[in-house]
Amino acid sequence: HVLVCAKSPLTVIPLMFNWTPSLPYHVVLVEPGLGPFARGDLIVYAFAGGAAANDYPGLMRQAFFKRIAGIAGDSVTVEGRDVFVNGVHVGRAKTHTFDRRPLEPIAPIVIPPGFLYVHGTGVDSFDSRYRSSGLVAVHDVATRVRPLF
Repeated sequence: HVLVCAKSPLTVIPLMFNWTPSLPYHVVLVEPGLGPFARGDLIVYAFAGGAAANDYPGLMRQAFFKRIAGIAGDSVTVEGRDVFVNGVHVGRAKTHTFDRRPLEPIAPIVIPPGFLYVHGTGVDSFDSRYRSSGLVAVHDVATRVRPLF
């Protein structure tokens, strides 16, 4: 059984597998319907960050699996390389990618309508704490998921 989301070009199946350490879950169940998003939701989205346009074109529209840490109206602040959403520490930005390209933390911002701040729990997760990943447009979200294990 295959689901196709009208708002995203990603095709998803009801059961998805995560093979990266970005989150501690390996098998997730696709939840029907998107509805409004909340902090803590697990989502799969089509990557459209600056890294895909500039340094890593192979990432464009690839499925990324992350947790929502910030929604529209939330405040993102940065102290050095530490990133906070509404004053809660959500990660420390690394200085370089695995292939030694420099990484910059996201700029401080109030998350605008139609966007989400996402993060992974792994130290190497490529998520919204980096300018080259950035905020995720809600229209790029393919599905919400629920972890099985």
